[in-house]
Amino acid sequence: MSVEQNKKTALDFWAKSSVLDVDGAMAHTTSDFTWWMAGKPDKFPLCGLMSKEKFLGVFKQILELAPAGIQVEPLVLTAEGDRVAMEAKSTAKTKTGKVYNNEYHFLMHFTPEGKIKAVKEYLDTMHTFDVFCT
Repeated sequence: MSVEQNKKTALDFWAKSSVLDVDGAMAHTTSDFTWWMAGKPDKFPLCGLMSKEKFLGVFKQILELAPAGIQVEPLVLTAEGDRVAMEAKSTAKTKTGKVYNNEYHFLMHFTPEGKIKAVKEYLDTMHTFDVFCT
């Protein structure tokens, strides 16, 4: 796929994720899709490399804590070759009323067919921990 098509796919993935269309978002991914979150897994279990199955489990856990989901707003996209880099910000409210608003850098890797095969997520893990785990 073209760089422009990969950017459109990335935007659609996030648009669907933000309205809790998990099936629609995951339709853009490969069967061996992986998600990696920056941080130390021994300090914060959401960090590290996750299979597609584990990522979907984490997504379900987050929905239990923030039933309206996390709305991710893409700010800047840059693409080259099989990669799309995206700066974004998010907002969410937990069941307990805590407000989650984080800033991110996502690096998405695509197959030649235009499917997302891997995502690397960089964010403020301390803020995530404070909102969802304390």
